[in-house]
This record gives sequence, C-alpha cells and structure tokens, in this order.
Amino acid sequence: MNKAVTPIDPAIQNEIMTRIKQAEQEHNVKVLYAIESGSRSWGFASPNSDYDVRFIYVHPKDWYLSVMLEDKRDVIEYPIVDEIDINGWDLRKALKLLKASNPAVGEWLNSPIVYHNDENFKSQAQALYARYYKAERGLYHYVNMAKSNYRGYLKQDKVPLKKYLYVLRALCAARWIEKHDSPPPIEFSVLVEDVIEDTQLRNEIHAVAERKQQATEKSLVKKITPLNAYIESELDFFENNINKSVNHEQDPSHLDAFFQGWIPHSDCK
Repeated sequence: MNKAVTPIDPAIQNEIMTRIKQAEQEHNVKVLYAIESGSRSWGFASPNSDYDVRFIYVHPKDWYLSVMLEDKRDVIEYPIVDEIDINGWDLRKALKLLKASNPAVGEWLNSPIVYHNDENFKSQAQALYARYYKAERGLYHYVNMAKSNYRGYLKQDKVPLKKYLYVLRALCAARWIEKHDSPPPIEFSVLVEDVIEDTQLRNEIHAVAERKQQATEKSLVKKITPLNAYIESELDFFENNINKSVNHEQDPSHLDAFFQGWIPHSDCK
C-alpha cells in the first residue's frame, strides 16, 4: 500500500498564503520557501490535525550587517489560529542547521506539500543539503526520537495512537539511512514499503496509519503487542550499532555563497 499524501484544501491553502504574506509585511522579510510539515506531509493526518506550516525567510542585507547580529531574533512564530500553526526560520539559522545535517531541515526541503518556492529555492537547497549531509547525525536523531516517544508514551495499557506512528516513522527513517546512506523520504508509506520486509508486520503498520486517519489527534488504543515487540527489537539493534561519535569539520564556503546569493540588496517591502 502506497497512498499519496492528501492535497491541501484550496481554501486552506489560500489562507495559509495570506498569512505568509502578512508575515512578510509585519517583519519586513522575504519568504523564500514554505511547506507543510508534520502528519499531513507524512501521510497520516487525522481529520482534526493542525496544519504545520514552516517557512524560510531572509531579511534585507543591512539587517545582517550588525555587531549584535547574534542577539537578533532569527525565528518568526505565531500562535495557532484555526488549526494553522505557522512559523519560520531566518535563512542564516536554517543554513547553520543544514551544515549540521539537522533532520528537520532535510524534512522541510523534502516535503511533498510546498506552498511557496521562490525561484527554485527548493532544488538548490536540496543540493546543498546533500553536499553537507552526514548519515550518522540523522541516525542519532531518529533513534533518539523513537526512544523518547516509546518510553514516554507506549508502555501503558492504553496509549496515544499517533505515538505509535511517531515511533515507527522514526525507526523506519533510521533503517532507511542505514540501508541507503541518504536522507529518508517524508511519506510514511514509502518508508514502510522500503524497509519493512515482513508482510504481516507491514500490513499491521499500514492498518494503524489508516486508523489514525479516521481518529482524532488524542485517540487512545490498547497496547499493540506485535508493534511493541518490533519497536523494542529495533531500539536494541540501534543501541548496539549506532555510531554516537560524529565530528565532521566541513568547508562552509558553499553555504556562504548560497546565503549571499539569496540576500536582497534592497528593502524587502
């Protein structure tokens, strides 16, 4: 089973774009790239899931020419209104995280739901991410995400349904990285089909994803013993095989060139 990600309703998409334009005006920035993150991009959103809108923006050139640059705020955040959760990162912040192979940046750049892509920003940034990507960092991130969600939520008799998918997605992403030595795809079904070889287990996971799409965000279910056994086995495997010492110094010149190429030379307005 390989279901496509559900398209965003045009009315919601228009509202999201309106809010992005408002953010540009309020903060005097230019939004280069805006996407959907979270369960809607992963392919298992509930009917009442939030719209997790994330964007990368840039200030006018003079904003960066400051002695106190490090003290300036490099995120834009808004409270959730009408189930739309929208916030963004300054380009410089995003590129520093990209250099560190931050998986969140990789997920943003690979999101199948793109609201805005200024002059092919996505493809250029993806190429840059591939240049600096270090698989060990992705492995460490996803395994720890799976571990914290499993230990925190899935050991009771009644557990949050969505947490199963958060843990399973993280473990499948880790397996993808181990198998392909590349950033994992965003769509959960693609991950499952690629890394889960056991047909019965694969069907069980797909069934949970389908159940999540019909349930509310806070739905509880009885502990699913076969999934817990698989999760514990995978956590044991990675605990014994993951490389936790990662220290790669890389030439930042490509980041500098990319950053300088996207800075407006005049006011963003």
